[in-house]
Amino acid sequence: MASTFTKLQVRRNGKKPPAWEGLNDEQLLDLRFCDLTGLTIEGSWLRDLTEQVQGELRERGLRFNPHFWLSSEWFSPEGVPGVAIPFYLASKRLMRLEERMMYEVEGGTKRMCLMLLRHEIGHAIEAAYRLDRRAGFRKHFGKAAKPYPTYYSPKPFSRDYVLHLDWWYAQSHPCEDFAETFAVWLRPGSPWRRRYRNWGAFRKLEYMDELMQSIRKKSPLVRTRMKIDPISRIKTTLREHYLEKRKRYGSEYPDFFDSDLRKLFANATDSENLPTAASFLRRIGPSLRNRVAIWTGEYAYTVDQVLKDMIARSRELNLRVKRPAEELKIELAILLTMQVTNYLHSSEHRLAI
Repeated sequence: MASTFTKLQVRRNGKKPPAWEGLNDEQLLDLRFCDLTGLTIEGSWLRDLTEQVQGELRERGLRFNPHFWLSSEWFSPEGVPGVAIPFYLASKRLMRLEERMMYEVEGGTKRMCLMLLRHEIGHAIEAAYRLDRRAGFRKHFGKAAKPYPTYYSPKPFSRDYVLHLDWWYAQSHPCEDFAETFAVWLRPGSPWRRRYRNWGAFRKLEYMDELMQSIRKKSPLVRTRMKIDPISRIKTTLREHYLEKRKRYGSEYPDFFDSDLRKLFANATDSENLPTAASFLRRIGPSLRNRVAIWTGEYAYTVDQVLKDMIARSRELNLRVKRPAEELKIELAILLTMQVTNYLHSSEHRLAI
């Protein structure tokens, strides 16, 4: 007779979940991508979303039907009219692991997932119709053949680019500018004519509208259904994947926190029996980090690097909590936002692509 646990684990369709769903985080991290058996788009909430964006294309009169597959990250390969979706989005268990490792789940809500899908479909339609070869593409967005940088330094107040994904992503490369502009154009009910009327980006959106009208009801030039780096072929472990990802999105920030921290916390010499500032920061860290990530538009993981520096410095200075907690939380949120924003707007700030 099956145990109660086993019965509860049986899916509604009568199938048991894959064995890896029952592993703890450390065990999961030692698995390879190809070991994630049973993980599919069709068996997850992603199916409805991919069908929705395909419907948006049809509503625009576009005869383009991109294909989708699971891989390690979001991407649309050069020359392939399809979209890779990160593996973790196909499983609530893997989404929890992603949140633990990166402090956020990119695309983890319906709204954000649709935004990312529209962006990646922008790349896919560019490949399908070879749009980057057109003179208008080069005029409005630049040369698609321009090498991709590892990092880019955005101009947060520029009006020459649309604002779709966070981090002013349209500024990172001409192809990303195109994909972001396409995503804004594609979204149902998009008020782009009103919102961008006085922006330099308006000319790009007008061109996008004309370009899409020119390919309406036309079949794609490139029809391959190739899947690049599907999870079934990736031998890398999840642990190796996250080590690389965390290294990539970590940023170096100035650590001149001493004077500000001393204003907020007390010296240990006259407050030895009070809680340490480091332990207080660790306790409120998750909510503080997430709030500041939203305010600044930065990766939660990147914001966390600043927070870790603050915790480490508070420990080195042996600072203590003497003031009311709620009062400190507000001022710490301001301090952390200021540190992140100052660096974000400095000429030294770089964002990983």
